[in-house]
Amino acid sequence: MKSTKEVLEGKYFTNNYRLEKSFDEVYDKNSTFKKLVSSLKLPKDELMKYTTKLEDSSCELDNCKNCKNILECKNTLEGYVYYPSVEQDSLIFSYVPCKYKKALDKKNDYQKNIYTYDMPKQIKNASMKDIYTDDPNRFEVIKKIKKIIDTYDKNNHGKGLYLTGNFGCGKTYLIAAMLNELAKKDYKIAIIYYPEFLRSLKSSFGDEDEFNSLFNHIKKADLLLLDDIGAETTTAWARDEILGTVLQYRMEEGLMTFFTSNLTIKELEEHLSNSNKGVEKVKARRIIERIKQLSEEIIMISDNKRK
Repeated sequence: MKSTKEVLEGKYFTNNYRLEKSFDEVYDKNSTFKKLVSSLKLPKDELMKYTTKLEDSSCELDNCKNCKNILECKNTLEGYVYYPSVEQDSLIFSYVPCKYKKALDKKNDYQKNIYTYDMPKQIKNASMKDIYTDDPNRFEVIKKIKKIIDTYDKNNHGKGLYLTGNFGCGKTYLIAAMLNELAKKDYKIAIIYYPEFLRSLKSSFGDEDEFNSLFNHIKKADLLLLDDIGAETTTAWARDEILGTVLQYRMEEGLMTFFTSNLTIKELEEHLSNSNKGVEKVKARRIIERIKQLSEEIIMISDNKRK
């Protein structure tokens, strides 16, 4: 009868034989596997413990050889390759980004500079190269935003734009495309759907940290777009405590500010006059004067692209 030691040694050598046989079979028939394990510079006894994982890595490396873009990726995790590395004489497997994933990340790296609130994906990804130029009514605005892209310096205290016009004419997209270009120059951008933002601020009462975080995004960004101003319900709090405070701060700090609205500035003044406390023309006038200090009004009547 075999001793316990003999039984264990027998199992060890049997398992070792199977591991080595499996490793050798893959090594002999798979050139990518052979090249991969050779590059790792570990003893065979260590490598053959990971034959299946190394074979998976080799398969993903083969997928990468003929891949022309990230959309063709056949690997388990799109844009990544399952790859081994040596740490303290042992193999560690992780997902490593491929060259296409790295290029895509670099291309989209500017988005870390952009804070958006309740804006659709189309606006978040707005690009100057995609704006349509077949309508002469848009030329003045396009000329203005191109000039801002070329000349913007956060120390120059330049004016933004108050862009008003008909529904669906592309006001928000134009301003967002310009701001996204400036985000690529490492400026901090905030693009805010203003009516919904006010509702969120109000609901954050009682949580000072959340309120301050939301509020400071629009107060302190290098460049700010308040989208659809005038579509919100006017309250004294929203007008005086929020909008008034933000505009005053940005005016004092010389932070470029943009507005889009279906209302002209004159119509916005009337809208802001009628609050839950009645008609307050003086307080509305105060807000309008700050908007005029911060921006230049342009009226753009163009085709409704949302039809």
